[in-house]
Amino acid sequence: MPNPAVFVPHFHWDREWYEPFQVFRHRLVTALDTVLETAETDPDFRFTVDGQMAAVEDYLEMRPENRDRVAALVREGRLAVGPWLILLDEFLCSGETIVRNLQMGWAAAERLGGAMPIGYLPDMFGHVAQMPQILARAGIEHAALWRGVPGTVDGHAFRWRAPDGSEVRTEFLFDGYDNGLDVLLVPDRIRSALAEYAGMTAHRWGGDPVLAMSGTDHNAPDPRLADWLRKASDEERPITVATLDEYVRKHVRDDVTAVVTGELRSHVRGNILPGVLSVRLGLKQRMAAAERTVDHAERMNALWSGRDDGNFLALAWHKIIESTAHDSVVGSGTDETCDQVAARLAEAAQAARAVRDAALAGPAAGVPSDAYLVANPLPSPRTALVEVDVVAAPEGGTLVATTADGAAHPVQLVSQAPTVLSDERLDASQLERVLRRIHRRELFGLLINGYELTPNSLVFHLAEVPEGSFDLMTLRGEVAAAAAAHPGEWRVRTLAQARATALVAVPVPAAGLAAFRVGTGDLPAAPAAQGATATADSLSNGLVEVAVAADGTLDVTGADGTVLSGVGRLADGGDRGDSYNYAPPAHDVLVCEPARVAVELLETGPLRARLRVTRVYEWPEALADGDRDRRSGRTVPTPVDMLVEVRAGEPFVRVSTSFLNRSADHRLRLHVPLPLPVTTSASAGQFAVTERGLTAEGGWGEYPLPTFPASTFVAAGPATVLLDHSAEYELVDDGSALAVTLLRAVGSISVNIHPLRDEPAASEIPAPGAQDLGMRIENRFAVLPSASGWQGAHAVALAEEFRNDALVTRGTAPGGAPLPPDAAGLHVDGRDVHVTGIRRITDAEHGPGTEIRLVAMRDTATSVRVTGTFTEAATVDLLGRTIGAEPVRDGLELVLGPWEIRTVVLR
Repeated sequence: MPNPAVFVPHFHWDREWYEPFQVFRHRLVTALDTVLETAETDPDFRFTVDGQMAAVEDYLEMRPENRDRVAALVREGRLAVGPWLILLDEFLCSGETIVRNLQMGWAAAERLGGAMPIGYLPDMFGHVAQMPQILARAGIEHAALWRGVPGTVDGHAFRWRAPDGSEVRTEFLFDGYDNGLDVLLVPDRIRSALAEYAGMTAHRWGGDPVLAMSGTDHNAPDPRLADWLRKASDEERPITVATLDEYVRKHVRDDVTAVVTGELRSHVRGNILPGVLSVRLGLKQRMAAAERTVDHAERMNALWSGRDDGNFLALAWHKIIESTAHDSVVGSGTDETCDQVAARLAEAAQAARAVRDAALAGPAAGVPSDAYLVANPLPSPRTALVEVDVVAAPEGGTLVATTADGAAHPVQLVSQAPTVLSDERLDASQLERVLRRIHRRELFGLLINGYELTPNSLVFHLAEVPEGSFDLMTLRGEVAAAAAAHPGEWRVRTLAQARATALVAVPVPAAGLAAFRVGTGDLPAAPAAQGATATADSLSNGLVEVAVAADGTLDVTGADGTVLSGVGRLADGGDRGDSYNYAPPAHDVLVCEPARVAVELLETGPLRARLRVTRVYEWPEALADGDRDRRSGRTVPTPVDMLVEVRAGEPFVRVSTSFLNRSADHRLRLHVPLPLPVTTSASAGQFAVTERGLTAEGGWGEYPLPTFPASTFVAAGPATVLLDHSAEYELVDDGSALAVTLLRAVGSISVNIHPLRDEPAASEIPAPGAQDLGMRIENRFAVLPSASGWQGAHAVALAEEFRNDALVTRGTAPGGAPLPPDAAGLHVDGRDVHVTGIRRITDAEHGPGTEIRLVAMRDTATSVRVTGTFTEAATVDLLGRTIGAEPVRDGLELVLGPWEIRTVVLR
């Protein structure tokens, strides 16, 4: 007997893409108006709203009067909404952002009557390894997706297993999320067309019904669809109209035997468009910055603030999650779309920054104004290097930092500010004009500490932290009287207190606070760690050594003797591709050697040592006129600055590159050569470290380039590169070097003729902003050499230290008062344990608490100990539902399984 068929009416809604958000929303309102009218007219009609609540929220913002209509259909099970807030790109945001996306989408769907309990992921460009665990720990047992599934899956479903062993039954949309549309092209032929399709795909369905996904991008199904299907249905092949939830949970019966473990990035049944990892670099950097800022804001708010800033944090998260959409942060939209994504991420960071700063304002009120407060966002103690403005030492004096325990710490002078801010000569009648510059006590951004008024001379003394009082009205009266008594030319000088910019190494407790004051004093007898030193072409700190070679590359030596030679080699080649896929010109010109090299010594330690290496390259200005398979013969000289830095106590070298991009149609990569070829790499991303080989599985419509994503670090053999933002990398030269993409500049969303892709990925729409012409391109990372690889080098912890600077703010209490004692927050102690979030929560049953999410970033179990001021603890799932209480005895001790995500609420 033929398989029955289940048609799932739906649409796929790219919130923004080749049109900006508001243009697509106008279409969305029309489409959902049609859906509501169809559903209310035809009781057999069902509709699945693409798995993302953003489409519903965007609609109801324009049609608030229809909220009850939507909710009624959701409660009846005829309109499936959620569970996501938005359909995201899983590789270009953090694992924590994925969880918040699911939480916010689920909560919004529940307010309308209930979320679809299916992890619907129809159009993402591949899927992260830990997605099954994320879904399972939210109580979701099923997923449905298209791209990335390997060729070993020959049915319509498989069991998708996360690295920790969690599984979800996954519906494989092997012909895409629009496979039912061809069957509907001629309504009178639906029965025969369905028979043809079912016959062609019979080997995939087994005894289960044929799933016909009846929808596509930005269009509601025809209102006559259910009527067409009623007429096409018969006893031989009955047809049912259902939601995706109904198909997965009510209609399929076959046992699923195929198992796929880990990430899904195969090209075998669908394009995964890997070039989105590297196009429009600025969006990737803004995403990382916004995520980091809101994470810090939540931690500071939870631990050190009494303010309820939950709405601001929710706003920040919402804007971040909106920006993760798979056509947003990826940069595959038009220039105006990408500009809006950047602005949205900026708003998220601004809202979070306000919460963060407000949270620190409370403890800063207990710190004297001639001192600073340092906040550590990481739940482990550290010595934080902070840069602050201080009073300069008198001639022959030495600056020393003092902490609350009376300990002295070395200070490194970075620069000194000028003391003479102005020296003017003017007529006595113009003195009032000078006084108008003063705003209460502020003058030229500083505060008036005092003044000297003598015949025909006025001297202002300014300071960051003034002493005594100042009365502007008294000054006005005195100046007026002196001007009348002494007419003629006056000299007015404004002198600032001698100030300097200084580096201070401050010990800070786990997730805690520490105050320090800088003044003149005696150096400690011996520094806690060997200091950083520099010569004209080398850097060292006792843990890592760097030597600059003649070609401007670096030889980096680790504490165990591991040597990485040629680090920082730049390779610039042409790119005739688009926002979705890289494509080299057929006759490419690869520029690897600089025309000139210069090295400048910037800082000699003892806390930080720096060199600047400037290499000038002659890069072709674009592809050749009229021939996209060649680079132009015209070149532009491009200086690339590479800031090389070592800090006391750090086993890695920090590297930053910066250049003004004056070339189009090119890809620039930084190479880290390896001592010996390797066959695998590993990158840290969304709650996991994923290992990959030298190739990728192909078979569909694009060439399977082995370029892969990395979020916090990427490792190959003895080289680990710590990252500031999500990046693209590849093992090149047969595994002899690790290449990290610094820039990919293209000029079109998609190109019709692409040498590495069979068909267009979208319309051929110009996107000149994706060339990044005239933009300063900056990248920041660190190179960690270790023969024991990323685990032996403690890369999980070091990547967190590299990405998360300590926060520093000036005290606001009266100057000169004693420093407050250090304050500790939560301390988490565990090997390869990553803390992805700490936030304040409140629930009706248990009241306020602090939620902390822990991830075991390793393939073996690990013990973790959490200490703080809590007395109760409970493990909860990812939606906040209590799983069970945990014993608290002088802290909380847990054992995390391999790659386990554990969420705990502390009270």
